[in-house]
Amino acid sequence: MKLLVVGSGGREHALAWKLAQAPRVQLVYVAPGNGGTAQDERLANVDITDIGELADFAEREQVAFTVVGPEAPLAAGIVNLFRSRGLKVFGPTKEAAQLESSKDFAKAFMKRHGIPTAAYETFSDAAAAHAYIDAQGAPIVIKADGLAAGKGVVVATTLEEAHAAVDMMLADNKLGDAGARVVIEEFLAGEEASFIVMVDGKHVLALASSQDHKRLLDGDRGPNTGGMGAYSPAPIVTPQLHARVMREIVLPTVSGMEKEGIRYTGFLYAGLMIDAQGNPKTLEFNCRMGDPETQPIMARLKGDFSKVFEHAIAGTLNTVELEWDRRTALGVVLAAHNYPDAPRKGDRISEIPAETADAVTFHAGTTLVDGKLTTSGGRVLCVVGLADSVRSAQSIAYETVNQISFDGMQYRHDIGYRAVSRKQPN
Repeated sequence: MKLLVVGSGGREHALAWKLAQAPRVQLVYVAPGNGGTAQDERLANVDITDIGELADFAEREQVAFTVVGPEAPLAAGIVNLFRSRGLKVFGPTKEAAQLESSKDFAKAFMKRHGIPTAAYETFSDAAAAHAYIDAQGAPIVIKADGLAAGKGVVVATTLEEAHAAVDMMLADNKLGDAGARVVIEEFLAGEEASFIVMVDGKHVLALASSQDHKRLLDGDRGPNTGGMGAYSPAPIVTPQLHARVMREIVLPTVSGMEKEGIRYTGFLYAGLMIDAQGNPKTLEFNCRMGDPETQPIMARLKGDFSKVFEHAIAGTLNTVELEWDRRTALGVVLAAHNYPDAPRKGDRISEIPAETADAVTFHAGTTLVDGKLTTSGGRVLCVVGLADSVRSAQSIAYETVNQISFDGMQYRHDIGYRAVSRKQPN
């Protein structure tokens, strides 16, 4: 069988890499793909981004099913289009994807259905937003309503930062239509976790837990990014917390969407904040796998992933049991010079170590120029190490990182530090 993965990032490389391991999968197309997917003989890049042309391609090549990676084509209605043409596809419809494409929709939905989340108000008028910030005080969180490629959230620790964020989004229109409305939320303290499930419209299958590191610099300092590294499993997601998140957040979301006439299919990602007492609240929803969480999760997943997607598309996820590598997987993102503001492109990347049983490097912002691997985006690579403890997985990942170089390369040196501080066994 031939499959299609839509997207060009590290998430899509990891999904295609995992799907290609199934013996019955002949080839995985990646559209448009990156330098890493171009170098893998089991994968084939397809230089198409238009959703109509992608549907034509899937028909022409008799693609068994399509997996949609990023949020933009989902928000544009790629799933609606593929289904209207009788093509098998895994992802949420344009209507369901509003849980991610509009922060205001998501917050109002959570309020309607009693899903725990931070208190909030929505504004399109800058003066009213400034007045609300002055009344609430700092720390406070300002979010662009629309899709902003991971750059639409500002966690303001001072009133000055909060006012500057409102001016940037509403007054200066720096994020375009995405920032034409802003959601201003109370600041939630605690520890974050990523809770990702697959949904077939009725049944929910949870993936392994993970934890992302959003801030650019060590110690969770610096600006928010799309994610500088992740590891799986996340020790903070105990079996008890897992059951509670399913009961209080995930299942009410799926049933709530159905009550509102929207059948949810696809990945559903709940970004959680767990407070000191162990209570989870929903920071945000994504209608896709997380990036960089996908990379360590795929590194741990065992078995034929293509069969899981077939069940998800057929509505029979309740018959599936996933098997996981007992080891921890830890991924470190290598970012370009001046990421996240204005990442530089065109830097030559040194030779990347070959994949081993305990280390694999996934590509994101890479491309081949005259046969040479070159940076082409903000987050360039994600290096994943696997080992029996977080600390050992960390060591393996950073050993590989130390063998890779490109001008301006930046990365965090402390991915997994929260789990290590929990005194994991060596």
